[in-house]
Amino acid sequence: MSLLTRIQSELQILTDAERKIGEYILEHPELVPHMTTKDLSEKTGVSESSVVRFCKSIGMTSFKTFKLELVKFLTLSETNITDFSILQKKDLPYDLFKKVTYVNKMAIESVLSSLDRKELDRAVDLIQDARKIIFYGVGGSATAAFDAHYKFGKLGFQSIMTQDFHYLLSLIPYLNEQDVFVAISMSGKTKDVLDLTKFAKRKGTKIIAITNIDKSPLYKEADLKLCTPVVEQDFRIGAISSRMAQLDIIDAMYISVFNRIGEEKLEQYCEARNEVLKLRR
Repeated sequence: MSLLTRIQSELQILTDAERKIGEYILEHPELVPHMTTKDLSEKTGVSESSVVRFCKSIGMTSFKTFKLELVKFLTLSETNITDFSILQKKDLPYDLFKKVTYVNKMAIESVLSSLDRKELDRAVDLIQDARKIIFYGVGGSATAAFDAHYKFGKLGFQSIMTQDFHYLLSLIPYLNEQDVFVAISMSGKTKDVLDLTKFAKRKGTKIIAITNIDKSPLYKEADLKLCTPVVEQDFRIGAISSRMAQLDIIDAMYISVFNRIGEEKLEQYCEARNEVLKLRR
């Protein structure tokens, strides 16, 4: 039973206040993931405590959990462009372009619901103070790992990214508590990512995981969890919206660190820019 179907079926047994909340969600499901309990209580004319009770009445432990489930439902049920059902309809390229744009936009906006603000703050602190940073992901997540490596390298950090599993095995023994290992995996179940994460953790290295909040083994291994919403099935034709969610978090960390130390790096940025201009053909 889908989330919205569950809400519809239970309307009659909810309290009056909870029913108002349920009816509003059924009419405006796309608005709710970006709301706070206060926002929803004001829209429905009920108390914030009623919002919390509504979530528990439909089997959710918290409003945040409910929002994540709603995001998952909306993304997977309405915009299945990365599973194999896309073959059932032959859309024109521009129509698919609009669908891709929509799911990417929804994925980025949904990170607002899945990401914990305090975890992000602490992750930025760790990155800023790191002696060495290793970014690692495989498959679609390698794109986010390379982007992070490129960006933080421009800031002067000793940044490492490689997809060579055995090469990283030879580097990890040199890590310590001053270093950071950023593990990136949508499912959090990729064996190479988990094995390297556990190895780095044994060396005292701080682990930052960029992974889905839903049933991710990587989530349990990490010191800090930067959670992405579930916006794609694990078995899919390619990483699209999940990759956008990962890149969004990488960009947020990079801009946050640059905001703190950018003034110290302006001379190097300008020097590099001048060389680029001189070398243009």
